Amino acid sequence: MKSSVLQVHPDDTVLVALCDLPKGSKIFWEAATCQVRELIPVKHKFSIIHHDPGDEVIMYGVVIGKATQKIKAGDRITRENVQHATSHEQAVPGKAVWGAPDTKRFEGRTFLGYHREDGKVGTRNYWLVFPLVFCENRNVKVLEDSLLTQLGYNTRTQHSLNIQPLIQKYQSGAETQDILAVNLIEQSPGPPPNRFFSNVDGIKFLKHQGGCGGSPQDSETLCRLLAGYINNPNVAGATVLSLGCQHAQMELMQQSLDAFDVSGKPVIMLEQQQHPSEREFLEEAIRQTFAGLMQANTCQRKPASLSKLVLGLECGGSDGFSGITANPALGYTSDLLVAIGGTSILSEFPELNGVEQDLIRRSVDQQTADKFRKLMDAYSDHAAAVGSGFDLNPSPGNIRDGLITDAMKSAGAARKGGTSPVTDVLDYTEQATKSGLNLLCTPGNDVESTTGLAGSGANMIVFTTGLGTPTGNPIAPTIKFSTNTMLYNRMRDLIDLDAGTIVGGEDTLASKGEELLELIIRVASGEVWTQAERLCQDDFIPWKRGVSL
Repeated sequence: MKSSVLQVHPDDTVLVALCDLPKGSKIFWEAATCQVRELIPVKHKFSIIHHDPGDEVIMYGVVIGKATQKIKAGDRITRENVQHATSHEQAVPGKAVWGAPDTKRFEGRTFLGYHREDGKVGTRNYWLVFPLVFCENRNVKVLEDSLLTQLGYNTRTQHSLNIQPLIQKYQSGAETQDILAVNLIEQSPGPPPNRFFSNVDGIKFLKHQGGCGGSPQDSETLCRLLAGYINNPNVAGATVLSLGCQHAQMELMQQSLDAFDVSGKPVIMLEQQQHPSEREFLEEAIRQTFAGLMQANTCQRKPASLSKLVLGLECGGSDGFSGITANPALGYTSDLLVAIGGTSILSEFPELNGVEQDLIRRSVDQQTADKFRKLMDAYSDHAAAVGSGFDLNPSPGNIRDGLITDAMKSAGAARKGGTSPVTDVLDYTEQATKSGLNLLCTPGNDVESTTGLAGSGANMIVFTTGLGTPTGNPIAPTIKFSTNTMLYNRMRDLIDLDAGTIVGGEDTLASKGEELLELIIRVASGEVWTQAERLCQDDFIPWKRGVSL
């Protein structure tokens, strides 16, 4: 019979409700029993022992909070009776022993990718167009309007709703209530795009609000991020538009490209203030972009080892099942990829608060552990300096669905990183150069984090979600992985794979992790386009660490 509760770790002092538990329900687990003292909604947690004020509350085998009042066995864990707290244990790097998963199923497997001169392999072949300063966003839009449709990149199934029924109702004298009752019909997307350049998967236009008006450090960071996007193996080349007077000068951009040793890719940089007219500037940009696309089109998909995959690990719209289903299943996938020589990147440093000691223990050496600790401390101190803190990370949606402290959220979020050793730690915009599990300093903000993952080299991203998050990345195909089947059924247009079958008992973490890796291979090969790609969810938000001036 399907269990109604779950104890994630033998040391836990709380259980997870796998379904709504009415007040008075008797719960049996292992050799003990407990009577629920109040309604426990699905995904929420309740105590299985008595906690006095100040007692540690344990979940995932780690401290996720301290009791602020008496909590009896059977009481629900809430914001009113538990506050954020973490363990102060001091871990020693290199002491964790890793038991790698069985990779026999994936031995000798390949994906079809785009091989670059530097040895990296892309899962897509994109051309980028972006500005060095927000003043050029309109010109980027002109290029977008000029190139996409005429070259057959007018999108795959972009939503377009027919509003003619509303117009007709209004013209016939309809009242507001009649207008609100009208059903809109989705416009047919028409025939599949007939790409003029068959080997170029798309042209991506990155707009942003940076490049000037902030601190010089912000412009330097922006240039490094944009250089990282060009350096990403999913990118064949780029057109860069500069105004001329901004902080983010073309020389600064070139320095970032040189630092990342971006070679073998055409990068066109044009400055508007050096041209006699805007029209001539845009015509030159289009001509040179077309020539760049001709060069990009010569690259074709060829078999590549799975070790060439660089997988970004992301979560957003998390719920009470995130740390139980999708996140640990993705963690198993990450372990599989690492075991066969690939790379995975775990980001969102505010959501590693409380599990630092485990990651330090898993670090391959003292230098790696020290860098992680230094970046975490600096980020935490900066948050505190502006009147915030990691403990304020859980969103209202997280809390409603049972994630009541940052430590609880972090302990579940960190499971995306599996159990493999931490081989490197990267500050924002630093490039992933070592295979294995990398930690990348980014915010917990979903889009700022995915933007950073692609900027550090991820050629694929898996994004777990329990509440549903409509986002993606311009250059890294983003697979949406739901934590529960209810979400999967409700938002099928957003979700690619369901981990809710783990709660239902149809799957294990291992079987679902293997299924996810199979999907990653198909997406990487261009056989499958993710829902985020179909919906053109090309979200791009650089992390602005400084101040506006």
